[in-house]
Amino acid sequence: MQALTNLERVMKAVHRQEPDMVPTFELDIDERVIEALKPGASYEDFVDYMDLDALCYHELRTDHYEVLDEAKHIVRDQWGAIKQYSGVSRAIPMVLEPALKSKEDLAKYVPPDPDLPSRFKNLEETVKRFKGKRAIISVVRPFATIIGSLREQDELFKDMIRDPEFVEGLNEITDDYYRRYVKNLIDVGADIIVETADWAFTNGPMVAPKHTAKYITPGLKKIVDYCHSRDVPCLKHTDGNIWAIFDLIVETGTDGVHPIDPVAGMDIGEAKEKYGDKVCIMGNVDCGRLLSWGSKEEVREAVKDCIRKAGKGGGYICMSGNSIHGAVNPENYAEMIRAIRDYGKYPLAV
Repeated sequence: MQALTNLERVMKAVHRQEPDMVPTFELDIDERVIEALKPGASYEDFVDYMDLDALCYHELRTDHYEVLDEAKHIVRDQWGAIKQYSGVSRAIPMVLEPALKSKEDLAKYVPPDPDLPSRFKNLEETVKRFKGKRAIISVVRPFATIIGSLREQDELFKDMIRDPEFVEGLNEITDDYYRRYVKNLIDVGADIIVETADWAFTNGPMVAPKHTAKYITPGLKKIVDYCHSRDVPCLKHTDGNIWAIFDLIVETGTDGVHPIDPVAGMDIGEAKEKYGDKVCIMGNVDCGRLLSWGSKEEVREAVKDCIRKAGKGGGYICMSGNSIHGAVNPENYAEMIRAIRDYGKYPLAV
């Protein structure tokens, strides 16, 4: 088969077709891993160096924060939540106080502006450099915005029973925001949208499937429908054991599901068998023990196993079971990429 561009390779896999080789990229790669493998490289330069098939740009990195207490690292995020950065990680602050405490707060609530030009500067530069070559992916997180800024998670889950109107009001806020924000991302040049809010814990869904169907999946479906109206794929990420809600996710029309979390008992062969004719299967290489402390031989065997189980006929993107976080051994990640290129050429020999 003639070699494809990185963009073509991803798009064929997303559309459940067989490319020239199994694609690979990551939703996030920690700066420490990048520095270890390519000192001084930017994220974009690292993608070129590793010849990854896509780049991912996170909404979180365009958020605006107001500093409330510099000494204690306390900020107010753009949604109005008060948060605090830990001394260990300055990446994502922890919620101290959500923006909305009751249904009465909805009437006076003013959401942030999804049209701010500053939100799209990195994406614009990436489009100039990579458009038509590598897949440019924009990451959004509607449900995570609700439980990460607007409403405390456990209270939101209780609201689904005791105050459905409040939950519907929260969804209206995020539906409107992300409708406009996703439009802008596609207008600027994003090739793919991925929604990354987690909907499950290690042992199962965060809420009962009936509440997932009523309050959570409709927001994703609206994004998927809009993306498809623009001929843009939309993918879904959620950690955890999603067997009980996998059908609900597929019913939104999403084009792919990531990461088929191995730590949560998600077998990629079973996922491929049950859903590979409906969605692209993505992920499943353990980024916990394996990529952090395993041997290179173990990494290669795990990659081979994933490709053997999920790669047949295309429709598979080999990735980690979440992301390349700071505890990942850089050499193991590099070995993972080598193994994908070694074992992932079509027709598959594994």
